[in-house]
Amino acid sequence: MSFVGFKHPRIKNNAHLDFIRSLPCVCCGNPIQTEAAHIRTGNLFYGKRNTGGSEKPSDIWTLPLCGDHHREQHIVNEMDFWKSYEVEPFVLALSLFACSGDTITAEGIIAQQAGHR
Repeated sequence: MSFVGFKHPRIKNNAHLDFIRSLPCVCCGNPIQTEAAHIRTGNLFYGKRNTGGSEKPSDIWTLPLCGDHHREQHIVNEMDFWKSYEVEPFVLALSLFACSGDTITAEGIIAQQAGHR
């Protein structure tokens, strides 16, 4: 059996997306008008498949970005983008999903993992 071209159903979680949007940008700390940015690059070590084109990642793979950084994420090589801001996107997304709804813990995780200066 071949799984080439096989798509997994996207896991949607509107409550988690709302939570992500309530957090500060992981790149600059801006807490205003944060957007839920989906990680498209895959990393099977963390269970994240490559997505793109017509397939959007599950909502577990989201990070809070301000509008400017969200646009930047989409116009450059995604992994170069995260590296330039010293963000481990897969670890951070999983950590934020694990504490979804707990703003105090999430802000502490962002401050620690995102290397805010």
